[in-house]
Order: sequence, then structure tokens, then C-alpha cells
Amino acid sequence: MIQITLPDGSVKSFETNSTPMDVAKSISEGLARNVISASFNGLTVETTTPLTTDGSLILYTWNNDEGKKAFWHSSAHVLAQAIQELYPNAKLTIGPAIERGFYYDVDFGEDVLTDKDFKTVESKMLEIARGKHDFNMRSATKAEALELYKNNPFKTELIQNLEDGTITFCDHSTFTDLCRGGHIPNTGIIKAVKVLSVAGAYWRGDETKPQLTRVYGISFPKQKELTEYLALLEEAKKRDHRKLGKELELFTFSQKVGAGLPLWLPKGTALRERLENFLKAAQKKAGYEMVMSPHIGQKELYVTSGHYAKYGEDSFQPIKTPKEDEEFLLKPMNCPHHCEIYNAAQWSYKDLPKRYAEFGTVYRYEQSGELHGLTRVRGFTQDDAHLFCTPDQLDAEFKNVIDLVLYVFGSLGFENFTAQVSLRDPENPEKYIGSLENWEKAEQAIISAAKDKGLNYVIETGEAAFYGPKLDFMVKDALGRQWQLGTIQVDYNLPERFDLTYKGSDNELHRPVMIHRAPFGSMERFIAILLEHTGGNFPLWLMPNQVSILTLSEKYEKYGEKVLNLLENHEIRALIDNRSETIGKKIREAEMNKTPYMIIIGENEEKENKISVRQHGGEDLGTISVEDFSEIVKTEINKTLKQF
Repeated sequence: MIQITLPDGSVKSFETNSTPMDVAKSISEGLARNVISASFNGLTVETTTPLTTDGSLILYTWNNDEGKKAFWHSSAHVLAQAIQELYPNAKLTIGPAIERGFYYDVDFGEDVLTDKDFKTVESKMLEIARGKHDFNMRSATKAEALELYKNNPFKTELIQNLEDGTITFCDHSTFTDLCRGGHIPNTGIIKAVKVLSVAGAYWRGDETKPQLTRVYGISFPKQKELTEYLALLEEAKKRDHRKLGKELELFTFSQKVGAGLPLWLPKGTALRERLENFLKAAQKKAGYEMVMSPHIGQKELYVTSGHYAKYGEDSFQPIKTPKEDEEFLLKPMNCPHHCEIYNAAQWSYKDLPKRYAEFGTVYRYEQSGELHGLTRVRGFTQDDAHLFCTPDQLDAEFKNVIDLVLYVFGSLGFENFTAQVSLRDPENPEKYIGSLENWEKAEQAIISAAKDKGLNYVIETGEAAFYGPKLDFMVKDALGRQWQLGTIQVDYNLPERFDLTYKGSDNELHRPVMIHRAPFGSMERFIAILLEHTGGNFPLWLMPNQVSILTLSEKYEKYGEKVLNLLENHEIRALIDNRSETIGKKIREAEMNKTPYMIIIGENEEKENKISVRQHGGEDLGTISVEDFSEIVKTEINKTLKQF
């Protein structure tokens, strides 16, 4: 007999070689019908995997993230089989589950897969799924695996990097694939599929290796869920920040300037400045000092910080000067510069904490295939700050930064989020710098602060930065998509590398602790996510143009100018549209520009010295005075713009 511990802490006895499905049946028939995957002692297993030792078992359904991962990974196998049957000369490579769906990278050779072929692939996938074929794992020797894939250089490369005795295959129907496991019981659970898109992808992400076709897809256990998802995708297309950015005249890109280097237009620049001023005001109240650092630094600066060893090969290459052996780098991070700003003076414990903030532009070389609008660029501005404090000040300073991040989220409508404590991977210590003792102190400081602030947090191992653990804020947008926004990091390592010190009360030199923080993360990515979250309908306090004054004819231009001046006196941003167009066209264009309020100016309004107000979306607020309207605007702003 073996002892199986369930998530609620209960322990049940089962015959040796019982399966997770047997455990599910012992709990309830309903669970057995819905369970699609499991993990045993932390390892993903199939529902048919024999259990031979005591251990902890978790059963997953479609409603769990782990269940979806198994569902989509299994669907990737079905996609691969469909492609192999439809394109016999295609060479398969890898096909993982991703956050939403799955993909498979394929070398189609002389064939080409286009969107016209998607329906054919989907039909073949559903045909395979209806066969209710079981997914079965089996072991194979390295020699057997190499023989099976002797005509596939991609699979051969993968197998050559594996140890004999660790190689497994998954079989279903007439299809076999190299796989580590994590599947649903059978293909019949897959009821709805959609091939979403194709894109180019280099083999193993290396631009020097062959380019493959990446086929993206998604699947569901019910057709209704696919229908709802496709409706969500259509809404996402309407909210795409690239589309809205163009329509609202916020930013653009130029091939002459370079891929991944955004150009901010006047309206977008005003939006950015408003966000920056909003955060600067909060930072000033919190005791931050603004600093500035250059866009380049000597290579040795980033060697000292450790950034060059970690990112140097994959970043922009050094800039050589006329002086022999002198090299500079485009700034990949602001923190080394801030360390040197701290080092410009000798500090006492009475001077700490020092809080340096900068909207600093940094540069990182992203592969062209990974660039995506403002969310993945090569030059971006971080709302960076670095705090240098004594160990005794660390807890309070970290909690104050949490308060600042929550203030930013609340003022911009991001209410649905979880905090992620990102720790080092103890199995791969070579990925990190610094002593184990410092890492443990930093990790405990973050966990303690998250608990004390009552944050809803999860712990993720292996997600830390190379120099320290992080508290990342994972925000869900209006479409339910999750984004990482805002990060706070505790760092004992850079102060050592840069030999940062302060004089303590004992008159001896001590090492400060460093906190890295960026509530926005990067201005580019934050604005992209905010655009898609709001659909371009920003909070009123942030809108570049809060009011459009629409005159019925040129006779009312003078009164329109008077209203404009009155609004400006009330610090309301407004534009006047006195073109000789119909009022209907003016209203439609103001709606398209997401203008929150429209003021209609005609004969009656001029006579009564009032304004007719229409809200974005069509609601008519009637005819009121400018003073009453300004109170409406101020009240709405005060509802959303939190106090700090």
C-alpha cells in the first residue's frame, strides 16, 4: 500500500501502482470525469501514471492553470499530427503550451502554410480529436530516438543534448513525438480548435539558425468557450495599442530611425509628460530626489555591476572611441549609474535613506522577431529609482514603495492584481551573483513586507533578477489578460560590487542595502498596456484633451473662444473645433478621438451664457454653466486620482 497526501492535508491509502485517476474516482465520479492532469511530488504526471511510492498528489481540471497547460500541450501534439498528415515533407521541431493556447514550430520546406489553409488544419485536428486516442508515454534509448528522427535535424539536435535513460516519447493515434510528458487522458476531450496565426521564428531563438514557421493555435473543451474567446480576440484587436496609438496620434515608428525605436508625437509626448509629472509629484512627497545620468557608460561600469557578463553578448555591442582600448556601451540599466551617484559623497547613517529617481532611457538589443509595438522595444524609458538605506530601514522603505505602487495602480484603474514574490532558483546558483546569506536576507525581507501589507501574493521560484529577489505586480487588464507591471527589488549585491558605504553610529563603515523600484516599469510598455486596458478612454485626469468645443457655425466662434478661456482658467484642457463641418461630423470625430466631453455652442447657449454638454458615449448632460461643468470635471477627477 502507498500513502497519498491530498491538497487539504488528508492522507489516503491506495494499492501500489494506483493512478491519479483511481484517486479521483475514490473522491467522486464528478471529479473523475473532469480531472485531466496531475502532479505528484511536484512533478507533472499523466492521470494514468502508476504511483509506486508515498507522496503528495494534486489533481487538475480545465479550471486550473496547470490543467489548461496540459490541455494545450496535448493540443499541440494534435496540431503536429494534423500538419504531418497534411504536409508529409514537413519537419516538426517543438510545440509547447503558452499562456493562451499553444504553438508548434515547423520547417515546411517547399510548402507554405497561409491563413487560407487554417480551416483545413482545424478540420484535420477535430477529426483526430474525435478518435478519442489515448496519450501514452514510453521510454526510449538514445539510439532508438536518433534512428526515429534520422531525417529531422531539429529533433536530432534536441536528442543529442539528452542523456540516455531520460528520453521519453508520447504516442497517440498513429503519431509519436519526443516529449517529457504532461497530457490529458485522450484527444476526445478536445472539442473546439482554432488556428490563430503563423509567424516566423528562428530555431531555438538564434538568428544564425534556420527560420521556421510558428503555427499558433488554441483549443477548448467546449465550443461555447472558443466562441467567447474569439469575441474577446476581436475586442482585443479594437484595443490593440498599435492601432489606437496611430488613431490617437500618440506615437509612430520609422524604419530609417530603426526598428524598436518609437517616436513620440506631440499628443503622446503630452501624455507621457502628464504621467511623469504625476509620479514626480508623488515621489517628491515621499522624499525622492531627481537625478540624471548619461545614455552611455564605460564598459567597465557594466562589468563591475555584472550586467555585461549576463547580457553583454545579447545587447548592443561596445562603442569604440579613437582612444585605444576605450569602449562604451549604450546604457542597459540605470542602477550602476545611480550607484556611482551615491559614491560621489561619503554618507552617515543620519543621511540615509537616499532615494534617487530618474526617468532614464536604456537600450537593449531585442531580436527583430520579438519586437512588438511599444511592449517590446530596443530603447525605452524606465521610471527608475534606487534607494540606499541601512538594514534597519529596509522594512519601512520597502513598505513605503509598496504604497507608492498601489497609489499608481489605483489612480490609473488597475484594481485587479496579485503580487508575485520572485525568488532565486536554488538548483541553478550560477545564474545569480552574491552570497547565499545575502540572498536569504533579501528574500525574507520581501516576504515579510508582503505579509505585513496584506498583499495577495504568490511565490515563484526562479523568477528573481540575477542580483536580487523581486516583488512583481501581476495586473489583469479589462480583457482578463495578465501583465507584469511594477517591480520592487532588494539588492545586497551591487552595494558590495561598487563598494558603497556609510558611516554608522559606531563611527565604522557599513554597507547600505539597495532597493530598485519602477512602478510603471517602462513608460513605453506601461502606456501600451494602459491603452489596451482603457481602449484609449484614459482616466479624465490623464486625457490629452478633456473637452472638445463644437460650434454650430462660424457665428458662434467668439463665444466658443470665451468658453475655451473659461475652461483653461479652471485648468481644464480643451480644444475648439470651428471648422465649417456639420455638427454630426464633429461629434463623430470627437467620439473617435475618445474625447471625454463635447460642448455644443449655438444660438441658445450664447444667449443664456451657458453650454450644452455631451459625454463620450452619447449621454446628454443638458445645458449648464461653465462653473457647474468645471465642478463635474473636478469631481470625476477626484474620484479616480487618489491622494498620496
